[in-house]
Amino acid sequence: MSDITLEKFENEVYLDFNDPTIDAAQKKAIEEARAGFGKEHDMYINGEWVKGESGTFESINPSNTNEVIGSFQLASTEQALSALDAAWEAFETWQYTPAKERAEYLLKAADVVKRRRMEINAWMVSEAGKNYLEADADTAEGIDFLIYYAYEAMRLDAGMQVKDSWGDANKTIYMPLGAGVSISPWNFPFAITLGMAAAPIVAGNTVVAKPSPDTPKLGHVIAEIFEEVGLPKGVFNFVTGENIEVGEALTTSPKTRFISFTGSKAVGLHMAEIAGKVVEGQHFLKRLVCELGGKNATVVDADADIDLAADEIVKGAFGFQGQKCSAGSRTIVVESVYDELLEKVVEKTKVLKVGDAKDNYPNGPVVNQKAVDKIMSYIEIGKKEGRLMAGGKMADTENPGYYIEPTVFADVAEDARIAQEEIFGPVTAFIKAKDTDDALRIANSTQYGLTGAYFSRDPKKIERALREYKVGNLYINRKCTGALVGAQPFGGFNMSGTDAKAGGRDYLLYFLQPKSMTLRPHKDVDMSLPEFSYTK
Repeated sequence: MSDITLEKFENEVYLDFNDPTIDAAQKKAIEEARAGFGKEHDMYINGEWVKGESGTFESINPSNTNEVIGSFQLASTEQALSALDAAWEAFETWQYTPAKERAEYLLKAADVVKRRRMEINAWMVSEAGKNYLEADADTAEGIDFLIYYAYEAMRLDAGMQVKDSWGDANKTIYMPLGAGVSISPWNFPFAITLGMAAAPIVAGNTVVAKPSPDTPKLGHVIAEIFEEVGLPKGVFNFVTGENIEVGEALTTSPKTRFISFTGSKAVGLHMAEIAGKVVEGQHFLKRLVCELGGKNATVVDADADIDLAADEIVKGAFGFQGQKCSAGSRTIVVESVYDELLEKVVEKTKVLKVGDAKDNYPNGPVVNQKAVDKIMSYIEIGKKEGRLMAGGKMADTENPGYYIEPTVFADVAEDARIAQEEIFGPVTAFIKAKDTDDALRIANSTQYGLTGAYFSRDPKKIERALREYKVGNLYINRKCTGALVGAQPFGGFNMSGTDAKAGGRDYLLYFLQPKSMTLRPHKDVDMSLPEFSYTK
């Protein structure tokens, strides 16, 4: 089963927006989405669409702050906890639903996503400010998660391979944990929100999903998809709100069996504290899966292909305005090629155009005013810590939006704030290294360990980088963003999270618990233990 399913899985191919027909179809989908701006959207709890008891809030188009994507419900604490109760009620039967049947729901959902692909892209362009390719890559990854996790659930249903011993028949199976909470980010509002829900669900758990208040529309679309495929009520619950109290109530509840979180280091550490504290009425240790930030470096050695490195640095640093936990916010260059590479990167950065995402500019807006304030404050710090080579200010555009120029700083010290702290915006800092030793040392000098890139044409240096560069995802001679499901399982070391490896063979195990069973044969017992599985 394991070899067959992995061989069957293929990553969804991105759409080619250089094709006039595809480009026109995406533009049409965007116009149709825009015609639906301003509507009110409900939450989805226990199979019903419901209003929030605390009012509504608005989702704003970051490309044009005069435009309202829609209004969304503010859940009360009581509503959120009722969703958790519904999830536990659904778990009583869902946990015993055969793995193949659970997987079929995900495969049907993948078909729906494929049918609605242009529409989903359009909402991402509108609500998250992604250009067409970035949006489509997000949607494609969502499809990949659904299919890959469906295959993995069927594989794991066979249990862990063990041997019989001393006359005993032995088997180890995987049991789901129960009902949990998924808190997802705004920067991959479809793929990550969908993957963080689909993985525990297909493993037999039930979920209360709370997406970021910056991108609730994509969560609403996911709820529509799960409803369309007939997922039993209470298995997936969609709760929205800006109020911090709702997320706090869900994660601290003694009924929350697991917490799945993707977001900032500060909030992730708070989640770790919550998961580690047993409260009254809690009868288990909460499982925590978290993916946090990064201060990712692209290392360029003396023998690297400089033109290739320059192209990939710009893509890795400024794709989706640097709003990726994997973005290349440090560029560490061996001194013999430092000036040449810096010149090429600056040249490529200065020609990047910034504008409305619906018009498919290479760079669109950052997500909100809070992000603008943070990024611009770091740019001001950078002006004191380094030499400003490109960008450094708000971009001049026609629309009122959150536009910042892609920014390059040179001659930054390895311990400078802009070289150590996550900015989460279109900023990269050039750091000079003496040699390979120095470059790898600097690359490993932050508290994070998510992604990294290394450029060289020397096989011995590459082998050394593969061994010594301490990150969860390391790329040789390519940009440090763009992990593919099933090919490059994603997650990082140290303060970058639990390294759970989304899109990899270990991921579903975070939402399962193994149970070892032994049967000693008896003349009055007619049972074949090896045929037993949790869902039969």
